[in-house]
Amino acid sequence: MNEQEALIKQCEERAKVWIESPLYDKETQAAIKAMLDNPDKSELVDAFYKDLEFGTGGLRGIMGPGTNRMNKYIVGMATQGFANYINKAFPGKKAGELSVVVGHDCRNNSRLFAETVANIFSANGIKAYLFEGLRPTPEVSFAIRHLGAVAGVNVTASHNPKEYNGYKAYWSDGAQVLTPHDKGIIDEVAKVRIEDVKFERNVDLIKLIGGDMDYDYMMAVREARIDAEVIQRHKDLNIVYSAMHGTGRVIVPMCLRSWGFQNINVVPEQMVIDGNFPTVVSPNPENAEAMTLGMKLGTKLGADLVVATDPDADRLAIVCRDDKGEWVIINGNQTCLMFSYYIIKNKIALGQLKPTDFLVKTIVTTELIAEIAKKNNVQLRDCYTGFKWIAHEIAVCEGKEKYIGGGEESFGFLPYDKVRDKDAPASICLICEIAAWAKDQGMTLYDLLRHIYMEYGFSYNKTINVVRPGKSGAEEIQAMMTKFRTQRPTEIAGSKVCLTKDFQLLKQYDANGNETDLVMPDKSNVLQWYTEDGTKVSVRPSGTEPKIKFYLEVKGDMTAPEQYDECCRRAEEKVLEIQKSLGL
Repeated sequence: MNEQEALIKQCEERAKVWIESPLYDKETQAAIKAMLDNPDKSELVDAFYKDLEFGTGGLRGIMGPGTNRMNKYIVGMATQGFANYINKAFPGKKAGELSVVVGHDCRNNSRLFAETVANIFSANGIKAYLFEGLRPTPEVSFAIRHLGAVAGVNVTASHNPKEYNGYKAYWSDGAQVLTPHDKGIIDEVAKVRIEDVKFERNVDLIKLIGGDMDYDYMMAVREARIDAEVIQRHKDLNIVYSAMHGTGRVIVPMCLRSWGFQNINVVPEQMVIDGNFPTVVSPNPENAEAMTLGMKLGTKLGADLVVATDPDADRLAIVCRDDKGEWVIINGNQTCLMFSYYIIKNKIALGQLKPTDFLVKTIVTTELIAEIAKKNNVQLRDCYTGFKWIAHEIAVCEGKEKYIGGGEESFGFLPYDKVRDKDAPASICLICEIAAWAKDQGMTLYDLLRHIYMEYGFSYNKTINVVRPGKSGAEEIQAMMTKFRTQRPTEIAGSKVCLTKDFQLLKQYDANGNETDLVMPDKSNVLQWYTEDGTKVSVRPSGTEPKIKFYLEVKGDMTAPEQYDECCRRAEEKVLEIQKSLGL
């Protein structure tokens, strides 16, 4: 028997356990039987070759029956383990004394999974505050802190394709779990078997929440507003908004109105709740295609800008007009850059900036933010990718220093500290304030972006995603990281590597190979190379998708607005050289 035949046999045995057990429903068993009967065993193998891993952020995977799929049984075992951990972390509590918040997005099966989660927590003596319907991820984070819950779960796969769903685990600070809780929860989940799961709910320990929390969250979002007067002067700013079929459809227009904006237009086709996302190929604000309907409506209405949220409303997309009146999508690094610039500049102008204020960015986000912070004497902290690390920086400084904003290149920003995850409703309100302020200066957002490059230096960023699905893909990604780690490049696109950072080993190496320690709160499977010409390359496997990501940053000089297109063209040529140099 060869290796593939052995793998198929192993998967067949795992599948038969599901078919023969009375704990699985007939619909699930019928679907698995169809996999077993199919001569093509690829679907069977992918569904059963491993257990869907409960990682440091929770679960994410394709929906369907199987151990490597998102379904109510895998969600149930994860929740039972989470409940076991909570009850061990807070011993001696009576039923209902501990509480969790449970939310979900618009995806197929999200409500089913959320109710399953609430049922299991209640069956384990933990009160579950269950949102009455879909709500944004940042509102779930807010509710955990607002209600004094010890933890939370949000059922969402964020911006992934329609086949996916996910499970995000949060702790009492409203952030996704970190050490020691992440490892403790993982250990407890690993112990759970399907027969251990308490699916029968305790109705007395489930409380629906909704409208009151929406209002409290909206009032918290108002705290991110910097200059109410500039909004009043431009309250008729022409805004087009798309909810991308998801959770922002009610709360985003509500928050915009609470800030003072009055001319808010929505993309009607994308305000319809639909987990199949029928108007887009993928509900990802990083994809220009997803913004097509918004730009079409923006053109019809003569809008100043078009904004959108992904399905769980933690990420945002921004589209503005260039100097020819054409629509231009602001990428994730530019989004974070513009927010950071405005927060610093206008807090200084209004006398709101204090020496204890600080910003945060992730290590793969543009270094131009560091230039802005340095020249304006503002503290900037670098952290790992993922908003739980930005939340960690907020937490360790709480009561001593004040967080005023932070973000990452993947279209996520958080402009205040009442939430501990990416917050698209608050960020959309703030970008509209920035657009209003730019109007005061006789600029569009596009003009403002070019002004920042002229003042602080040009920077061009591009992310290359190398997708490798399945078991063989995971092995290939691991091999790529091993090669890069053991055979460190000494030159990239003709420029000497002057610094290498290995966040898995927590070491950095200069051009001569001299080694020093990196000080970070934990290890992470990330490599970075800095070259003499200012290029930065970061590489990391995605924690939620079957791909390895390369983040490229190229520097340049820009002294006039009309040089922007040429700077981008030269930078793209450099990016192609870097890709060739790295074998991509």
